[in-house]
Amino acid sequence: MTKPLLFLALAAALALTGPAGAQGTDVRFGGLKADTTLPVELKADSLTVDQASGQAVFAGNVVVSQGEMKLSADTIRVEYAEGSQKIERLHASGNVLLVNASDAAQASEAVYTIDSGEVVMTGDVLLTQGQAAIRGGRLVIDLKSGAGRMEGGVTTTFVPGGN
Repeated sequence: MTKPLLFLALAAALALTGPAGAQGTDVRFGGLKADTTLPVELKADSLTVDQASGQAVFAGNVVVSQGEMKLSADTIRVEYAEGSQKIERLHASGNVLLVNASDAAQASEAVYTIDSGEVVMTGDVLLTQGQAAIRGGRLVIDLKSGAGRMEGGVTTTFVPGGN
């Protein structure tokens, strides 16, 4: 079993053994670590821009790439920093999927704050790493460090002795 997978399995097992499981569990998501200084590229079927609110909405087959990290969703609303062209946050909704290396996280919605590198995923969140899976209501990931926290009815599935 690889070291990150072993850590995930042990952390998930500990989360299920006591009251801490109801509150959430801290885990390392090495595969979801990313270089948040790289350029962000967005692709979609359509784009609607609202100059008054400083927002843009990408819809249909939306894929956001930053280095090797990919975020896809039905729609992604881009929020720009006030008075600038700098992207501050991405609000993804509908069939959200975040993938990097061997880790993948699915949810109903996600908010990615570019400068801090924080992604908050909500709505039936499923994180998979190899054969291990952990499910909960909310997942907060720090892409700079690869650290994260799953909260809200955390459950896990892993294969003992698997790779």
